[in-house]
Amino acid sequence: MTITTPAVQPMPVDEPILVRRGRVPQWVRILWANGKSRVGLGLLAVFVLVAAFAPLVAPHDPESTEFAAGLPTSGEHWMGTTTQGQDVFSQLVFGARTSLLVGFVAGTFSTIIALLIGLTAGYLRGWVDEFLSGLTNLALVIPVLPLMITLAAYSPVRGVWLIIFVISVTGWAFGAKIKRAQVITLRTRDYVTAAKLAGDGTMRIVFREIMPNMTSLVVVGFMGAATAAVGAEAGLEFLGLGDPATVSWGTMLYWADNGGALLTGQWPWLIAPGLALTMLVTAMTLINFGVDALSNPALREE
Repeated sequence: MTITTPAVQPMPVDEPILVRRGRVPQWVRILWANGKSRVGLGLLAVFVLVAAFAPLVAPHDPESTEFAAGLPTSGEHWMGTTTQGQDVFSQLVFGARTSLLVGFVAGTFSTIIALLIGLTAGYLRGWVDEFLSGLTNLALVIPVLPLMITLAAYSPVRGVWLIIFVISVTGWAFGAKIKRAQVITLRTRDYVTAAKLAGDGTMRIVFREIMPNMTSLVVVGFMGAATAAVGAEAGLEFLGLGDPATVSWGTMLYWADNGGALLTGQWPWLIAPGLALTMLVTAMTLINFGVDALSNPALREE
């Protein structure tokens, strides 16, 4: 008895061979699927591009005082000039760099501090938890704004990095408390117990087993800290507690107030940086809607 094998049909020439497409990470698709988050990402992308290509976007040097003081809006000066003869639009463009730098760097430092304290207190418990929780509660009851003003006012140095330091050391407590509560619920999960029985060390369990399951919470905390940092930087600069020579939206508001922009009718000088700050904070807030959807499937949009 002979066994015949069926003939293999050749693949038609006109049918394309399977092409592998680059897979988009799921978290990116979730963020982009959310309508509010999509708008926020678009706005944030505009600010990032403007800041990155500020020398190409700005028509003049933001620190140049070669123009006449108090010029109205025109084709050469889209938003007029300051009382020192600086181009307002050029300052607005370069000011995006400072706000984004402070927002992302201070937000990162605050998130790292909150994450380390929250992970340590929530996992180790005992006297370590009591000490760190007491420190966190103490930081929560201290008024943040007066503390920030005091640190910035009595510091012997001024500048953007001082503001980043002040915001970082005063903005971690709330995030640390939330992350500690999350770690307490995760440390009793089966996969953590299995890792302990397998002989894994504390550092490996915390950073390889627990922390990856807190990604969305960490991202939410970062976005909140970055948003608060942008507003805090503008507030400190407006109060004159930063470096007045720095080109930022906060210093623009400071000089506009000192230069009497309301009395002289130089509305773009006063309104433009405030509107830019509002749009940047709004963009980060809208992105948070998409970040919330990462941890809560009920909030996801198809």
